[in-house]
Amino acid sequence: MINIEKNQLPVLLTIRSEQHYEDMEPDSIELMTEGTLTLTGEGGMVLSYQESELTGLEGTTTAFEIRGAQVILTRTGSVNSQMVFEEGRQHTSLYETPFGELAVDIQTSRLRHSLTERGGLMDLRYSISVDHTVTGRNAFRIRVRPAFS
Repeated sequence: MINIEKNQLPVLLTIRSEQHYEDMEPDSIELMTEGTLTLTGEGGMVLSYQESELTGLEGTTTAFEIRGAQVILTRTGSVNSQMVFEEGRQHTSLYETPFGELAVDIQTSRLRHSLTERGGLMDLRYSISVDHTVTGRNAFRIRVRPAFS
């Protein structure tokens, strides 16, 4: 199914997520899913997809909004959160869980992307701190390809 809107393109996403916590083995997951790439004004874009049971976030929509040197990750549904990534900068974000809300600091160490309407890659590495204590290091590597139906 092709969306009639010219600025919204169906895409295939290969998402690799890694989580490193102190005193624990790294945890990684890789999945392929369908999503959309929406072109926004001024060269920006939004990658969005539905989470699955595999990620533990079933019923959640995840969107990566690319705005120049900044990426905003928004999750809505069974989990609600917004995280701001900007290389070399720290942003405080709110993470909503079934048990309550949690303020977390996101320190982005790497943010690179080569995304266009034809696809590309996004590489994002960051650490999460709660109460000024680093609780883990995470990474996303997302490959985007046009979907042909």
